Amino acid sequence: MADSSTQTGVGRTREFRLRRIYDAPRKADGHRILADRVWPRGMRKADAEIDDWAKDATPSSDLRKAYHSGDLDEQDFAAHYREELDDSGAARELAADLPKVVTLLTAAKDPQRGHLPVLRDVLTEAQKNR
Repeated sequence: MADSSTQTGVGRTREFRLRRIYDAPRKADGHRILADRVWPRGMRKADAEIDDWAKDATPSSDLRKAYHSGDLDEQDFAAHYREELDDSGAARELAADLPKVVTLLTAAKDPQRGHLPVLRDVLTEAQKNR
């Protein structure tokens, strides 16, 4: 089930969806962006049908490991990840020219948790500030 949020601004409406890369692509996905640092296991590039691979807009390995080991709760993880995105400028760069519908993709079992919701929120904020 896809999660989406809509952002409106001056003459612009953006819809961000969160899905697993292993789910079959849909026409309604719009611009498909893989937001994982490494290529998903078992996924052939030809089958992924992605438009972009945003490796630089993903959590650092250390941050991801701390979150998955339980050293950071979801709120702390989100705060640290936002800092990383702000410091790197990767989200601002990614948000610069997004189309109306964007689907953020991950190999994670639950795209509604972890880094995709944070990335979606940061991209939404970046679009509002344009």
